[in-house]
Amino acid sequence: MVIVHDDADDVLQNTWMKVWKGLIKFRSNSALYTWLYRIATNECITFLNKKRSICTQAGENMDKMLSNQLESEPGYNGDEIQTKLQNAIISLPEKQRLVFNMRYYDEMKYEEMSKVLDTSVGALKASYHHAVKKIEKYITS
Repeated sequence: MVIVHDDADDVLQNTWMKVWKGLIKFRSNSALYTWLYRIATNECITFLNKKRSICTQAGENMDKMLSNQLESEPGYNGDEIQTKLQNAIISLPEKQRLVFNMRYYDEMKYEEMSKVLDTSVGALKASYHHAVKKIEKYITS
């Protein structure tokens, strides 16, 4: 979600700090996995919103900046189609990008996503469908 490895490390560190602080409040109403995933997802969204705010104030385009960071990332060695796929994913609205990543990369079931994102299965399926269509259009254009 955050593209840059160092940013992912920061998000992960913040996630574990929140987990540690909130562990005493964990009530087992949901699976531990769901609780952890939700914290990590919220941290990613918070991080991206802060980054978007900084970009907006600086007059930059967030999608373009993320695309540039992807291509300059030292650990990234994708070929042309992989780069095009990643740029297509970056161009998606936040919710669709999140749902696409969870379904495509994490192979998460819609029912699990529903618990993590507190959204209906139908809405998630629709978001994924729209994301796939936008990605197909981006790649074929």
